[in-house]
Amino acid sequence: MKAIVLAGGEGVRMRPLTHTRPKALLQVAGKPLIWHVLSRLKEAGISEAGVVVKYRKEMVIDYLRENSPGPDITFIEQGENQGTGAALLDARDFADDDFLMVAADNICDPEFYKKVMAEHEGGKTIAVKKVENPTRFGVAKIENSIITDFIEKPEKPPSNLANVSIYCFSPSIFEELTSLHPTSRGEYEVVDVFKGAKAVEVEGFWMDAGYSWHLFELNQKLLGDMEASTEKVENSSINGKIIMEEGAEIVDSRIEGIAYIGKNSRVGPHSYLRGSVSIGENCNVGESTTLKDSILFNNVSAKHLSYIGDSVVGEGVNFGAGTQIANYRFDAQNINVLTPRGWINSGRKKLGCIIGDNVKFGVLACTMPGKTIGNGCWIGSNVNVTRNVKPNTRIFAKQDYVYQEQGE
Repeated sequence: MKAIVLAGGEGVRMRPLTHTRPKALLQVAGKPLIWHVLSRLKEAGISEAGVVVKYRKEMVIDYLRENSPGPDITFIEQGENQGTGAALLDARDFADDDFLMVAADNICDPEFYKKVMAEHEGGKTIAVKKVENPTRFGVAKIENSIITDFIEKPEKPPSNLANVSIYCFSPSIFEELTSLHPTSRGEYEVVDVFKGAKAVEVEGFWMDAGYSWHLFELNQKLLGDMEASTEKVENSSINGKIIMEEGAEIVDSRIEGIAYIGKNSRVGPHSYLRGSVSIGENCNVGESTTLKDSILFNNVSAKHLSYIGDSVVGEGVNFGAGTQIANYRFDAQNINVLTPRGWINSGRKKLGCIIGDNVKFGVLACTMPGKTIGNGCWIGSNVNVTRNVKPNTRIFAKQDYVYQEQGE
């Protein structure tokens, strides 16, 4: 069976990380989300995948041409219409028989794919999963294994069975999609044809990476599943598991938990990594810097006396000496984040900063919990970031000094 992977999404809720890359290329456990999805599709027996691209499509195409984990890939360009229904309709020529459809930003156990394909009997088959907070998801009302209603993020959910964005369809689905009407947001959504579909309940790990802080849980899970591997480790204390790529090294440092060290990256001397930490390629984490439960993309430099906790750091970021990323409120309450869709309760008591690409921090800069900094910003020395910072902004502290000459 073929698979169609929807990878055209812009990922507005993931700003500022998605100002410079599509959501499908956000990095966890050393690889982009779409790499993890395709790897699991291969494990489930999929040998051919159609990847639908739109936003910054060249980045997805270039990456997968060099780094596909297995399935043969056909790239399909999404047209002007927005939404999952429009994206799927644009893949019509690729699907000449029953097919699996998945999202590039939802990671699950491969058994999910296997079960949905095994129980598909033609028509429409939708995977659903019991969740603790169904108000966050699209929820299905089901009678005798048939979906009778589907409600997106309901205040009063009819069930706790959420749509996990895994579907099997027959080619007849395309005729239904041609009759779709746009939503209030101008999007054509595949969920509008769910009524009458067969529901298949799945169990196991599944993660919908809706907001940037969801990447932490996903990173922890994926690192936990990976096998340990060691490159150069000198005079260091390892209390946990390390996964090191070619050319990586750890020198005179301490690791507690799980750490992924990307190709040609260096940790040390006197660095401290704890929790679940993922460091991309060509990074430098140096003298007395602490990383805690954080994700660093490629080419990040944090060489001197910095604390980076519960944060996602984009490519090419440079932390000046003594940079401090605060991640905890005095009142120990959950941290709220101002997103493009308003204030959101992250559900986390510890959350540092979400930092876009190519940001520069001066010495002794700091950020308050739950703030975002757009790509290309300069955060000057001694600056305290207390609100979100738009891309390409420069912030400098203005201080008055008093010089007094002392008499002899």
